[in-house]
Amino acid sequence: MIQCLNINKIYKTANLETQVLKNVSFTINEGEFVAITGPSGSGKSTLMHILGALDSPTSGQYLLGGEDVSQLSEDKLAHIRKNKIGFVFQAFNLLPRTTVLRNVMLPLIYANIPENERLEKAKKALLAAGLDEDRWLNLSNQISGGQMQRVAIARALVNDPSLILADEPTGNLDTKTGEIVLATFSRLNKEKGHTIILITHDQEIAQHADRIITIRDGNILEDNTLSS
Repeated sequence: MIQCLNINKIYKTANLETQVLKNVSFTINEGEFVAITGPSGSGKSTLMHILGALDSPTSGQYLLGGEDVSQLSEDKLAHIRKNKIGFVFQAFNLLPRTTVLRNVMLPLIYANIPENERLEKAKKALLAAGLDEDRWLNLSNQISGGQMQRVAIARALVNDPSLILADEPTGNLDTKTGEIVLATFSRLNKEKGHTIILITHDQEIAQHADRIITIRDGNILEDNTLSS
């Protein structure tokens, strides 16, 4: 599904050139659950932005589903973000005075999906994310942090993306609630076959994935498949 081939990323200012990624290469197959981890400043956030079509490499190729994303226009990158990638962020990014159900439907509203269809898709996504039906009509600021993150997961699922990209998804949660959210990702991967990339600085959290790619100083340090 994903091929990164000699990805380099260089940021330039008037007096300074900083290479953040250095010839990064790896492949992620469809249906994998992969954690990308490393300390602050390692380059993992820059890599996440490239994988999410939020930024482009300075050189090298990024292929998603066989399509070379590296050199696409901003309009085409936006199309990929809307249709092929589901994002889950640390900060949830929900509309606070909007119901859970409508928060999940928003990507479908922007995509001009008919009302009946988007309602059914949103319900299906919420069930897949494991949020109880008695919370669906609550405003998003009337539910717990863990429930909010499951709403965010449902919103990421609702367009049936080929890739779910989760950036520090447990960063604002306590340990117990974080474990529930991570278990949701594992279930979506194992039972539903979703391809998931988890970005985290925490090695313990990374252990929930089936494979860990460790990045340091812009280089791939390790790429390990975990025993089941």
